Amino acid sequence: MIPIPFLIRRRLLTPCTIEIEHSETSLHAHVDLDSGIALRPGDRVRVHGAPIRVVFGDKLTLRRDATVERAGWLERQWTRIAARFELSELYDVSFTPGRLP
Repeated sequence: MIPIPFLIRRRLLTPCTIEIEHSETSLHAHVDLDSGIALRPGDRVRVHGAPIRVVFGDKLTLRRDATVERAGWLERQWTRIAARFELSELYDVSFTPGRLP
């Protein structure tokens, strides 16, 4: 089988910092890659380790390893095209509690 460069995914292992907060003002989880790798369309990030549980009212910051899977050229282009169509799905969202008069 001949490898096709624009379809191949490269994998990079890098340390990362995870910040998780579960409080009355915020519910979020952020991952910062410590190596400064810039993510591009179609790239995937997988954080290694056991699942993390944060009880209500707590904030947690920890360090783990992560694998970054780089998208090939073809997948990157496809992601860019698909993203334009998926964005238009958000235009039809309404946050009103009932019918408008």
